[in-house]
Amino acid sequence: MADRSIRLDDPLEDYIRKVGMRESQPLRKLRKVTNETLVNAQLAILPEEACLLDLLVRLSGAKRAIEIGVYAGYSTLAIAQALPDDGYLVALEYDKRFPPIGRVYWEEAKVDHKIDLRLCEAKAGIEVILAENGPESFDFAFIDADKAGYMTYYEKCLQLIRPGGVICVDNVLWYGRVIDPDDTTHQTAAIRAINEHIVADERVDMSMLTIGDGLTVVRKR
Repeated sequence: MADRSIRLDDPLEDYIRKVGMRESQPLRKLRKVTNETLVNAQLAILPEEACLLDLLVRLSGAKRAIEIGVYAGYSTLAIAQALPDDGYLVALEYDKRFPPIGRVYWEEAKVDHKIDLRLCEAKAGIEVILAENGPESFDFAFIDADKAGYMTYYEKCLQLIRPGGVICVDNVLWYGRVIDPDDTTHQTAAIRAINEHIVADERVDMSMLTIGDGLTVVRKR
């Protein structure tokens, strides 16, 4: 039995993207536009992570989803295309500059009718969603916003998600900074705190994956 995960080099990552995942044409186009036009393109998730989100949505049978942090809408599109035609995704984003880039491809993929984009501060927005819908009213959540807010977003999503529902938390390895003892920045401290909180949380089943910048997948018990 191997005692370490395989280390990925560029050729192996290229191979995985060739035979280990599927990316729709609208997703591919949006990724290309994001990479070519946005300075902070690294804020978008990787295509293999988008493929995993798609699969998790389908496996969980989700019809109602919430996304905290949209950026240019690549992950939004990945989640929306996995939802059934009558599915619903409420997507919270603070910066109004970027979602219009993705909206073009949401429309091309014919999933824009599933997406309720709300341009607002996430902590306030999620309170509104709770008030509108009540607890245990969603099936799936993806958290990829300001790291200092992760603890709040996680706890609110636990209220919103039904038992058996799934929460995905992105950037949990934080470019390796989580194990750097010299990194005492508030963002790194927030990532460490949420990681330690989730692994000790008896309300959920969980697994941290090394895909992308680290993704923790949580199932509410």
